[in-house]
Amino acid sequence: MRNNEAAAKHHRLIYLLSVAHRRLQRWMAAQPQSEVTPAQAGLLFILGRQDGVLIGEAGAALDMGPAGISGLVDRTAAARLIERRADREDGRAWRIWLTPKGRSALAQAKTSAAEVNAALTEGFTAAEIDIVARWLTSIQDKFPRSSDEQHGADE
Repeated sequence: MRNNEAAAKHHRLIYLLSVAHRRLQRWMAAQPQSEVTPAQAGLLFILGRQDGVLIGEAGAALDMGPAGISGLVDRTAAARLIERRADREDGRAWRIWLTPKGRSALAQAKTSAAEVNAALTEGFTAAEIDIVARWLTSIQDKFPRSSDEQHGADE
């Protein structure tokens, strides 16, 4: 069952998505137990799955460009949550690694994320959440990060 265009217009999806994002980010950043920003938590989650990734790989996983990931890595390294090390095979490339403090912050971020996800899904069935997750994921396909990705998808 697909929504017709007239019904979809009444949902104000762009507005609702934007407001929800801002409120969630502000709420998460204001939590007293929050040792890291939501962006830093995202980086820690990436490294929790695979420590020692290239900075560019982390940026791609977080949907960030070079300037954005560079700044995030700088701030996260300054907080002593991660460290940069030169890549052994390519001296121009840098890999990032969790520090012991970063591992501790990652554990706290996982606990916080589980609590937030529980609050976000409260009152909805698993099937409804599956649809929301599918819809949000589809946005990434419909609106690629770069025009190169969009042209590649057309071929």
